[in-house]
Amino acid sequence: METVVLRPSLITQDSIDQFFDAYAARFNDSLTRDQIDLDSTVNAFADCFIEASPAGVQCSKNDQQFKEAIPQGYALYKQTGMQAMVIEGKELTLLDEMHALVRVQWRSDHIRKDATSVSIPFEVIYLLQQQESGLKIFAYITGDEQKVMQEKGVLSADGRNPMRG
Repeated sequence: METVVLRPSLITQDSIDQFFDAYAARFNDSLTRDQIDLDSTVNAFADCFIEASPAGVQCSKNDQQFKEAIPQGYALYKQTGMQAMVIEGKELTLLDEMHALVRVQWRSDHIRKDATSVSIPFEVIYLLQQQESGLKIFAYITGDEQKVMQEKGVLSADGRNPMRG
């Protein structure tokens, strides 16, 4: 019979919770205080990472171009009237002592120009690796965010918020 040696995991539920709590806090600070912590946002990602969505698969480098795109992304979310990103839940699957799959249930809250609010629930699946410098996202999978925001009336077909004028 083969002996299996179990090594302690470098990734824990606490480290995952801290990582995503900080991630959400940075996102919300960018929406409400116009404070973008670029370095911490960049440091949450591996040197290269993969995004998969209904639009396809994109391989990206964590470089100057990525750093420059972050404020543009936050600006787009603000155009939709987004006020907050809230973590509704997390499901953690440890893959080995250095890798985890985390399904995060998010809720984005938007205020329209007519002062009505809309909340949009969605899920993102993240693949994380424990590196010497901390946890890093090396891949994530999203749904069709654009389509859902269009259905909820916070984006028009051309990507602008029809409710914000």
